[in-house]
Amino acid sequence: MNDARICLRQPAAIALLLAAPHVTAGEPVQSDGVVEEVVVIGESRTYANNMVTDSMLNQQTPVTSVLSVIDNLPGVSIQEGDTYGFDDWSTTVSIRGFQVSLDEQQIGMTIDGLPNGNSNYGGGAKANRYVDSENLAGVAVSQGTADIASRSNEALGGTLDFMTDAPERESGFRISGTFGEFDAEKYYVRYDTGSLFGSETYAWVSASHQTATDWVNGAAEQERDHLALKLTSRLGQADLTGYLSYDDTHEDNYQRLFSAAEFEANPEWDRLTDEWSGIPYIDQLYRRGWSTLRENLFGYLKLDVEATPGLSLSGAVYFHDNTGRGDWVPPYLVNVTDDAGGPESEFTGAPRVDGGSLLGLITFVDGSGRALAPLDGCTSSITFPYGGAGAEFDPACFAPGAIPVQSYRHTHYAKERTGVTADFAWDAEVGGAANTLRGGVWYEDYERDEYRSWHRITDTRVGFEYEDESYWRQYDRRYPVETMKWYLEDSVVVGPVTATLGIKQFLVDVEREDLFGETPDATVDSDSDVLLSGGVIVDTPVDGLELFAGYAENFAAIRDEVLERPASDLEGIEPETAENFDIGLRYAGARFTLAATYYDIRFEDRIIFLSPETAAGPDYIIGTNGTYFNAGGIESDGVELSGTFDVDDAWTVYAAYTHNDSSYLGTGDPVVDAAQGITPGNPVVGVPDSMFVVTVDWASGPFNVGLSTKYTDERPVSLDGTFVADDYWLTDAYVYVAGERLGEAFRGTSLRFVVNNLLDEDYLGGIAGGGAWIGAPRTVALTAEARF
Repeated sequence: MNDARICLRQPAAIALLLAAPHVTAGEPVQSDGVVEEVVVIGESRTYANNMVTDSMLNQQTPVTSVLSVIDNLPGVSIQEGDTYGFDDWSTTVSIRGFQVSLDEQQIGMTIDGLPNGNSNYGGGAKANRYVDSENLAGVAVSQGTADIASRSNEALGGTLDFMTDAPERESGFRISGTFGEFDAEKYYVRYDTGSLFGSETYAWVSASHQTATDWVNGAAEQERDHLALKLTSRLGQADLTGYLSYDDTHEDNYQRLFSAAEFEANPEWDRLTDEWSGIPYIDQLYRRGWSTLRENLFGYLKLDVEATPGLSLSGAVYFHDNTGRGDWVPPYLVNVTDDAGGPESEFTGAPRVDGGSLLGLITFVDGSGRALAPLDGCTSSITFPYGGAGAEFDPACFAPGAIPVQSYRHTHYAKERTGVTADFAWDAEVGGAANTLRGGVWYEDYERDEYRSWHRITDTRVGFEYEDESYWRQYDRRYPVETMKWYLEDSVVVGPVTATLGIKQFLVDVEREDLFGETPDATVDSDSDVLLSGGVIVDTPVDGLELFAGYAENFAAIRDEVLERPASDLEGIEPETAENFDIGLRYAGARFTLAATYYDIRFEDRIIFLSPETAAGPDYIIGTNGTYFNAGGIESDGVELSGTFDVDDAWTVYAAYTHNDSSYLGTGDPVVDAAQGITPGNPVVGVPDSMFVVTVDWASGPFNVGLSTKYTDERPVSLDGTFVADDYWLTDAYVYVAGERLGEAFRGTSLRFVVNNLLDEDYLGGIAGGGAWIGAPRTVALTAEARF
């Protein structure tokens, strides 16, 4: 295989590479009949960064979430409860001790450099909501800090930039179908316009539809529709880029396990059920009643202008509209109206109650709708779930004719964002040294609405269909957020040394408005201090070898989620900050590349989330808001190594190793630490100490074949370390066949066969809220594609 090893020195170089019409996600680069894989070991920056390779793209199917392709990069761990990444509820991302999960939002995500608007489950949207796998050009990963201009106010740790594919220069259609285990199907079509109106304007439009079920018991109904459009145009000295995507997803969830004993008892069952039993206490774990529904519409326009020699200007406007719902099926009706012993209005269908508080729980009623109590002295025989039920949930503890009742609880999410960015870069020679001054601003106006509605399941003895009109709207709140960021950075090149110094600041206002007027509105000032970053890059006398060192102060604003509990005391909550230091080297030779980084991070004022959902079962009334508090912080240090070696023209070996030591610093108050279960010095929940990846790729004629295996060290699940997820190995394999190499009749066609978790390893994957999701089993999928 003829490889081109590239250490990119400017962001523009990556953009040019990705814009090349022959480079497409998941397909080896073709050039004059020779397979040529472009491997990017990182931009020439003062901090560690990497980019996914074609091999990493080929190891995942088009059905799979775009998040999965970065899992083999150093420092990165991606865990998804669903084998295709269909379940946002169980998805976690970990980099250097920082995480995105149900508990945390500490890693920034951007789409073509523009913000994703938070990655949390409740109203957020990760990259898979914006980008279809077939339209992914690449992912740039900054493990510790990102470029000073990066648009994220939650990037305490690294940043992931998902880049969409550029339009082809020639017109044509692309059609593909993917078929995999667990009833997975995906159909994708894309049309590239080629040159429009004889100008330097190009565009593509794509559509896809995919479905699957869950891998545990085949009860889930997973479905996703995605539409996208991209346009690029050269207008004199300016480049215009536009992107628009619409994503509509229905996901049925997976559940966590809360002890090692549960996993050992049955490592292939997450305790959600596939059949409706008619007993509400058991049916609260009916999989199709645990659902995530989301719609996302996102678009932007960017303009890049060479205003004068040495002065470049860029700007963008964007918008994002998000609506969605999270579903659960609590085993009762909430009593919110005093019916004085008469028929319960929650059961009979009286007008909806807005706000207020619960008076009790209703589990069984008689034929007229009056609430019933269990028979005196009855002991429940129900042993599943959550260790068993009380008499008030057991049909055997009620007289014949008692009617079980149950709710279908919806948490509704809506978000609207509009934003603008403006940047400049001025290149000049100052005192004989090359100098670049950069600066810019980012403004975003963001408004998130959330309300919770409770619906009566029509007849729990028959199924989980529910009444359209809710009997109780528990709350209705709005969360306006305004973000302003400014930055300045200067870089000077003197001989082999490039020195960079920058400052930035975030000005963030977060509010809560109670639309029922039952609780006081709240406002939190979440401004940062002026944050410093800087570093040096040294080109050594050794050809292809550079050294780098960098320091950056990272910041995460107080999330609007923190204001969801009206009774919370917000006076002591502060934004989170982290200090990140990287030192390392990069080498790019003819047959060998290497990147090595040592990092040290101190993370202060950590806001902790503790879920009320424990082994005793969830509290459906307060949902999963839990408790937030500042718990001191986390200290991380470690080493990341990665390299690629071309054995010969056919064989390539890639390897990456990460050693990470992340521990809690504690609050400084032993009483508070003990009350929250935190022991200073204990390892951070969900973070492995070591990870190791090795990938072998072979290319000859029409075939590309790859085998990759990754080791993940054990990880604590509980804060006290009593529940630990064991270490494990996962192996993936793929075979790619280029049809045109088989003969002219197959020109434009290809086949890709992918096996994930080849050895069918049992393991625990994502970790959050004191529990862990079971990792997905071996999964096989085949993709056929035609271009014409």
